[in-house]
Amino acid sequence: MSHTVLPITAKVNGKNHLEIGGCDCVDLAKEFGTPLFVMDEEHLRSQCRRFIRAFSGGPVRTEVIYASKAFISVAMCQLVNEEGLSLDVSSGGELYLALESGFPAAKVFMHGNNKTPDELKLALEKGVVHIVVDSYDELFLLNKLAGSFGKRQKILLRITPGIKPDTHSYVQTGQVDSKFGFGLQDGIALEAVKTALSLSNLELDGIHAHIGSQIFVLHSYAKAVEIIMSFLAQVKDETGVTLGVFNAGGGLGIKYKVADEPSTIEEFASVILGGVEREATRLGLPVPKVMVEPGRAIVGNAGVTLYTVGTIKEIPGVRTYISVDGGMSDNMRPMLYDAVYEAYLANRMRDKKTDIVTIAGKHCETGDVLVKDALLPAPAVGDVLTTLATGAYGYVMANNYNKQPRPAVVLVEDGSARVIIARESYEDLVRLERPLR
Repeated sequence: MSHTVLPITAKVNGKNHLEIGGCDCVDLAKEFGTPLFVMDEEHLRSQCRRFIRAFSGGPVRTEVIYASKAFISVAMCQLVNEEGLSLDVSSGGELYLALESGFPAAKVFMHGNNKTPDELKLALEKGVVHIVVDSYDELFLLNKLAGSFGKRQKILLRITPGIKPDTHSYVQTGQVDSKFGFGLQDGIALEAVKTALSLSNLELDGIHAHIGSQIFVLHSYAKAVEIIMSFLAQVKDETGVTLGVFNAGGGLGIKYKVADEPSTIEEFASVILGGVEREATRLGLPVPKVMVEPGRAIVGNAGVTLYTVGTIKEIPGVRTYISVDGGMSDNMRPMLYDAVYEAYLANRMRDKKTDIVTIAGKHCETGDVLVKDALLPAPAVGDVLTTLATGAYGYVMANNYNKQPRPAVVLVEDGSARVIIARESYEDLVRLERPLR
């Protein structure tokens, strides 16, 4: 289909059903149950390769690092490794899963604004090469722990460049008022660099600066490049040290609605790489190695969620609610960010869209609404409803509210589907419970 919100292999087949990766989504719903996350393997690999191509071939040394918080599983880590990307983790749990998948620790970057001693010990023990340090407390703790391991740990310092990009306030991370990193104002970041350079068990390789998520226009990135490159020049002037790494983070937006017009991967690469080269020349600096951390841009449009319509409730003169067998337990983004989604009836793709409906979840919350005012064919109980672009921050934010088991995730390619995360059972829901007596 030409519908760019859908995965690249999506089409409408002869049964009038949505098909992804050669698999009929109605058949997938029957075989694996709903709610169900469907991930298109060809789309995932295509996006990985586009990032590698866009950031390769020029004079700048580069590294593409998949931001696993967008969607992590054993299979996803293995796919990312096969495609030659490194991996960014932001917790001990993500690190543990990545290592269990066989992902090489030498290609892992450890993030987090409040890493615990146990998380840092795990990273040190397993040989994570780069830890992105977020605070003074972490600097001193990591230096002490690295010493106890008898090693010198490579680090990047996370810097907040004071930029407030055009995106939802909850996913802005580079502004002055942020829980992340060292601010440039009042010389805080420069003092952090000097402190890091003074600590005997740490080796400061460079700077990390992530400004936010779901960003469409690129001027914020261009400004961030100017600010961070100027900061690297200041570091060299003040300390005599030339830092060799600039990690520009991720945050490139994707299409959630047909009308969305995000910048392309290639445009993103041009702004970052061109800006770094230009600023290095202007400032008389060697060009640093450039790293980027795409997450949503790789997995977002690769995934859809399938639901079964269970009830239809018309409130005359107000609205019609259609309720599905999932909701805020498998997609929190509409409740957290007022996120909007496209929806289709996967079993009636070409039917005329005649009804404006609100797609509600099954949970005991009035706010459990997935899509407001969706235009669909007249719905019927038993229809297979799909929401698009749920590959990022869907399953990874899934929860057990109302003791709803988390859905399965299937990976589809060339007409075959395989489960990469199994559906939770009711038994799973009580596995960790302990009786009163």
